[in-house]
Amino acid sequence: MADILVVDDERDIRELICDILEDEGFTTRMAGNSDEAMAALNTEPPGLMILDIWLKDSNMDGIDILKHTRRDNPDVPVVIISGHGNIEIAVAAIKQGAYDFIEKPFNIDQLMVVIRRAMETSRLRRENSALRRQDRGGMVMIGQSGPFRALKSQLDKVTKSNGRIMLTGGAGSGKEMAARFIHAHSNRADAPFVTVNSASIQPDHMEEVLFGRDTPERGVEQGLLEQAHGGVIYFDEIADMPLGTQSKILRVLVDQAFTRVGGTAKVRVDLRVISSTNRDLQAEIDAGRFREELYHRLNVVPIRVPSLEDRREDIPVLARHFIEEFNRDQGLPLRELTEDAVTMLQSMSWPGNVRQLRNVIERVLILGEGTGPIEPRDLPGPGNGNGGAEAEEIALSAGLTTLPLREARELFERHYLMAQINRFGGNISRTASFVGMERSALHRKLKSLGVVTTTKAGARVAQVEETES
Repeated sequence: MADILVVDDERDIRELICDILEDEGFTTRMAGNSDEAMAALNTEPPGLMILDIWLKDSNMDGIDILKHTRRDNPDVPVVIISGHGNIEIAVAAIKQGAYDFIEKPFNIDQLMVVIRRAMETSRLRRENSALRRQDRGGMVMIGQSGPFRALKSQLDKVTKSNGRIMLTGGAGSGKEMAARFIHAHSNRADAPFVTVNSASIQPDHMEEVLFGRDTPERGVEQGLLEQAHGGVIYFDEIADMPLGTQSKILRVLVDQAFTRVGGTAKVRVDLRVISSTNRDLQAEIDAGRFREELYHRLNVVPIRVPSLEDRREDIPVLARHFIEEFNRDQGLPLRELTEDAVTMLQSMSWPGNVRQLRNVIERVLILGEGTGPIEPRDLPGPGNGNGGAEAEEIALSAGLTTLPLREARELFERHYLMAQINRFGGNISRTASFVGMERSALHRKLKSLGVVTTTKAGARVAQVEETES
């Protein structure tokens, strides 16, 4: 996109402009009517277009061509020129997305200043967009546990297809990270990744946000679907989308086209759709809050993102990754984690999943004193004054005081050993080594406590054996 397209019905004018531009080192193309202009745009989008508003013997005027350009080639800056200029025309052109308006007869120096500024602005926008995509593509998924490897294997399989993906999992488990991983490793990696935060958009404004607007007062305003053209649209927490909007999204999936709010023209889009939810969508369907047909359209490839408690083995490597990230991005201390701190992190409850772990690490680095290793006393826990995950442990301690010693010891041993087994991903040998028992003795102890290991989300986890009543 390095050349300039000059559209004017007067041959002398367009040739004069092209001669001047070529003297300045630009390459040019010419069009004398709307058909030639649209053909040139469809063949290869230019770096910039100089467009006359009044075009004799044409099916469209300059404003119509501007509308089509802004819709189909939004990165192409358009400079409007006209010999019949007035305030109303200039305002209409700017509202429709023109970079600037110049009245004939124009000053050559003025025209060159506007052209250079427009092309520089366009270049900067493209570079910023590319940098944002590069930054997103650089996001890495961290982990080595069985559930993580199973997730990564599934994601690798779907990156090169255009199939619709439904990501399920708890809040903070990393569903958006998984969606960005798919995008970054797909054939759409150089195209936009646009997120629709279904829960944060007011229902009354959802359609304007998604489909955009086309009004006489403000002209064309692109919605998120149009901004994602050629790339990926990510519906975050799709269950929060209003029912009325769900039916229209369903139509977009079928037609790959929609109409802006207030407009009449069909806007065609090429999108890959990835959705996520932390709810049971079948229950939402049964309750009448989610459209079943939309569910089947979106749920072509279902992928479950495991919770942090399902992948406790990954907690040390995730924690160290966050420490390095905060050091790099915020200048926070690059502190080590002691083995006791790692043990405590792996034993804590994580209802907020990876996001909660990240927040805990950030809090520790901000509030901590010095640059020494992170100790258990630095983490949220009983007696540390940090709040958070200690509530469950305090309640358990209170419950133990009401039991006889034998029952209290048995309850403590059961919870302690289950926590250690889950910490080590179900590995009995590593658990036995840490707790200081022979493996055979640990097996006997687990059997006496009614603790068994089973496979859940691709990992071995400990749980209390169910008995028939």
